[in-house]
Amino acid sequence: MGLSDGSDHGTQQTQALLSATQEMELQRRDYHVERPLLNQEQLEELGHWGPVPKTYQWRAWFRCSRARAHALLLHYIPVLGWLPRYPVRDWLLGDLLSGLSVAIMQLPQGLAYALLAGLPPMFGLYSSFYPVFVYFIFGTSRHISVGTFAVMSVMVGGVTESLTADEAFVQGLNATVDDARVQVAYTLSFLVGLFQVGLGLVHFGFVVTYLSEPLVRSYTTAASVQVLVSQLKYVFGIKLNSHSGPLSVIYTVLEVCAKLPETVPGTLVTALVAGVVLVLVKLLNEKLKRYLPLPIPGELLTLIGATGISFGAKLRERFQVDVVGNITTGLIPPVPPKTELFATLVGNAFAIAVVGFAIAISLGNIFALRHGYRVDSNQELVALGLSNFIGSFFQCFPVSCSMSRSLVQEGTGGNTQVAGAVSSLFILLIIVKLGELFRDLPKAVLAAVIIVNLKGMMKQFSDICSLWKANRVDLLIWLVTFVATILLNLDIGLAVSIVFSLLLVVIRMQLPHYSILGQVPDTDIYRDVAEYSGAKEVPGVKVFRSSATIYFANAELYCDSLKQKCGVDVDHLISQKKKRIKKQEMKMKRMKKAKKSQKQITSVSVNINTGFEDIKSNDVEGSEAKVHQREALEDAVTSSQEDVKAPTVNTLKSLGLPQPDFHSLILDLSTLSFVDTVCIKTLKNIFHDFREIEVEVYIAACYSPVVAQLEAGHFFDDSITKQHLFASVHDAVTFALHHRKPGPKSPVLATQL
Repeated sequence: MGLSDGSDHGTQQTQALLSATQEMELQRRDYHVERPLLNQEQLEELGHWGPVPKTYQWRAWFRCSRARAHALLLHYIPVLGWLPRYPVRDWLLGDLLSGLSVAIMQLPQGLAYALLAGLPPMFGLYSSFYPVFVYFIFGTSRHISVGTFAVMSVMVGGVTESLTADEAFVQGLNATVDDARVQVAYTLSFLVGLFQVGLGLVHFGFVVTYLSEPLVRSYTTAASVQVLVSQLKYVFGIKLNSHSGPLSVIYTVLEVCAKLPETVPGTLVTALVAGVVLVLVKLLNEKLKRYLPLPIPGELLTLIGATGISFGAKLRERFQVDVVGNITTGLIPPVPPKTELFATLVGNAFAIAVVGFAIAISLGNIFALRHGYRVDSNQELVALGLSNFIGSFFQCFPVSCSMSRSLVQEGTGGNTQVAGAVSSLFILLIIVKLGELFRDLPKAVLAAVIIVNLKGMMKQFSDICSLWKANRVDLLIWLVTFVATILLNLDIGLAVSIVFSLLLVVIRMQLPHYSILGQVPDTDIYRDVAEYSGAKEVPGVKVFRSSATIYFANAELYCDSLKQKCGVDVDHLISQKKKRIKKQEMKMKRMKKAKKSQKQITSVSVNINTGFEDIKSNDVEGSEAKVHQREALEDAVTSSQEDVKAPTVNTLKSLGLPQPDFHSLILDLSTLSFVDTVCIKTLKNIFHDFREIEVEVYIAACYSPVVAQLEAGHFFDDSITKQHLFASVHDAVTFALHHRKPGPKSPVLATQL
């Protein structure tokens, strides 16, 4: 009894709690419940009724604008978002060691790649400082090392050397050859920065999706070959003429071979010794990388040792070894770009901008996937563009990211772009105080540094074997890109390779795989009958599928392949049907004429009958002729009446034409991702043509966005309704078997379904 009372009391409490909760919920949802009435002033104070004070509007607008400005600021200046949350204890030591390692590599590479760009070595150090620090502020990748890069340097060198080879061009700038090259280089960097920033702001980052991995790897491989060829003059100590444009690499190689007898032995020995030392140090680093906190700075040690030996042994005076020469120390004031060069450099600037971005974003995505973060392609364009744009005012040439330095930055514990900032500060120290110590550095040693660092890109020749086994089309892209870049130079070669790659995409879209589907027994699965022996066609039903979407480029091919796979010459049947219908129409016209003449014959026959006896008595021979004429007319009338009774239904059977062995056609449109006007017209024509040969058409497995596009294109009408649209192929087959139109019977095995 007490238990019952307790349960009743608990039930009452529960009901009271539920009612209170429901009332609160109703109030929260603003449903109608009884509440104490409030006057107008109270309502306005609560802000539920009446006008909101202007002060609140301004505050709300200010808060919204401030939040929006803050979001934009964090988007375009990412360092403000991640630097305040930087875990100093966990990441600072790794970033410091990584930055020092990268700086040790960046020093010799900056000096070497400046020569590759046709500029004095000091400008390679400038390009290793300003752009790196700018990318630290605006970049989104945490691991790539921005700065001088061989591919970019050789592209810049091709422009600077080809333009300054013209004496009239140099005189127009009122400068020496070296100064003219510097002006061309930083003006080129200004335009490259403008292109990259502009493309980033209009969200052009998606263009990198059209640069496939085989294309990028082949392009960098071809560029490494051009870099190697460009350094041969420093290895052999010979002077070459400047070659630019298509086949310039071939001409350079031929000239190097012709001038091999002029090789300076001291320069060649210096390059070989430096190269062997660098290779040995790299091999040692690979074997001891588990035990070394930092890799042995082979490049820096080689530069220091070569500079000391060159200074002590007087290599320039005794063995004619060409050295770097005077290196100015200290920062230089900013200078504006040469606007008169814009028209000349705009084409090269766009090509360099696209190549630099493609290399940076490809490498950035690799590290982002490896470490679990996201790289914003559009912001990367802006960051690289600002690096080149701001750097151009300090006489920097265009930069991108280096593969070798990026791997070192990641491998030595780098976690963020703090490592890049540390390396740029170290380069600043070199620029301000220590740069002049490298004036006796042989150029052959810098050439050896460049050539040894090409090892990673040269390994990409192994892609030929792997792509031969994996994908022949990608191999074709690789080979065409490589040959075009070698023969036509980097800018034209890039354009040719992109066009060829897109052309292959179009061709592959135009040549998809077409198949007739059959049912796997006792399932609702349909597969290609040519590939799956267990799949059997449903009697009386054809299911057709294309492996690609239907659009203007392959719509006609889709229609032709459909008719071919169905095994029916639809066009011939329709033309024969039209011809026979036309013959029937001509026959009907003749019957109408005969019917019209029948009335005349009837009236004539009446006159003949009334005067028949008179004619017989007067002229026997004339009467016999009239009788023969009447009999002929009566036969004509009889035959015309028999023709009128002929069937008027124009079926294939009545016309004496062969009928298809199927009564329903199902189009599997599961591969369609979009439709255009040509696709809609093609589908309508398919409906019309197959209905002409007494085959009903259905659509199956069409996605909702595609159906919406079909509706927008007025595909559905009175003759093609949504009753012809099914969610799956099996649904369409089932409907077709149970709702086929009356006609010649075909053996349908409904038990299969």
